[in-house]
Amino acid sequence: MPSTSRVEAFPVNTPAASQIFTTVLSHGPLTRLEAARRAGLSPAAVTKAVRPLLEAGYLLEDANDEPRPALGRPANLVRVDGGRALFIGLKVTGDEIIGVLADLCCRIRVARRVPLRGREPGRVLAVAAELVQELLTEADGFGVRVQGLGIAVSGDVDRAEGTVRYSPFLEWRDVPLAELATMTCGLPTTVDNDVRALTVAEQWFGDGVGLSDFALVTVGAGIGCGLVVHGRVVAGAHGVAGEIGHVTVDPAGPPCHCGNRGCVEAIAADPAIVAQVREVTGIEVADIAEAIELAHRGDAGARAVYAKAGEAIGRGIATVANLLGPARVIISGEGLAAYDLFAEQIRDAFTAAAFGSAARCDVHTRPLPFEEWARGAAATAIQSFITADPN
Repeated sequence: MPSTSRVEAFPVNTPAASQIFTTVLSHGPLTRLEAARRAGLSPAAVTKAVRPLLEAGYLLEDANDEPRPALGRPANLVRVDGGRALFIGLKVTGDEIIGVLADLCCRIRVARRVPLRGREPGRVLAVAAELVQELLTEADGFGVRVQGLGIAVSGDVDRAEGTVRYSPFLEWRDVPLAELATMTCGLPTTVDNDVRALTVAEQWFGDGVGLSDFALVTVGAGIGCGLVVHGRVVAGAHGVAGEIGHVTVDPAGPPCHCGNRGCVEAIAADPAIVAQVREVTGIEVADIAEAIELAHRGDAGARAVYAKAGEAIGRGIATVANLLGPARVIISGEGLAAYDLFAEQIRDAFTAAAFGSAARCDVHTRPLPFEEWARGAAATAIQSFITADPN
């Protein structure tokens, strides 16, 4: 494994420089005046922040081809050189690891999937290390150094400590994953909850660009929610902000693995849907794909299960809208494969439960394969590289 001596430091670490760089990263190319306006900084502060970034090659300045008045100095555009650095992102599921090699603009250059041979931390780290080595070899072909590794894991993750407190799918408790991965893979490692990591990617590079307040709701093996409030990804005092999967929507509903009853996740997550379809129809569907197929064939019982799931998701989203008033809620996750089966119920339940102007929230879907979740992990590594404050 390569040593961390391969990794260089970002040339500036002042708040202003980080703010300008992230502004250009998300919104660029921009003129310096536009960057100053978006970042809320003075032109002088922008000039000071930009200079070392240009000298180090992280920013490039290009002539603006747009027509300009005859008088006055033409304004050049500043943009991020995406090829200046590379990052690796890993998304760990219960069955496999999805890895991507991404550039500084978080564009995926290489993607790989490898199965897990077991879920114990040591086994997962061994597979992760092999995948990281493979992606480092790919990076050599680009002639650019990999500056960081991001790992996204479901469950209760303390990003500041780099610890997975509890991951139900992996059955992990108190695993110091960042420390272990740094030692094993030889790269500075950022570990975060997978939904929060995906939210970072959407905030900086996706459907959340330019929005100070939005939510990302993921539907699939679990029900997750990432929150951006006043431009900051919210983790909360204890790192579990956004757990709408454990909002109770039916006190008399099925038991949830968290110990309560009628949680959104207990009704609308894939395992819950499979269990309910088996119970309602008497058909032993093997997995969620068979449950979807049965519902698509018109089985009334299976379709009723999906309708109930859609209602639970809609009410959960309305809770987010009522509490935080986001401009947009993005629905994603592998569960979108069944979206046509419960889209109407999600919309109806959201409209009925959203209070007042909260119902004006833009709710739309965005299918994102697991490679995009790994890209989210890479986005957290980019965050850690360019700023001491991940928000």
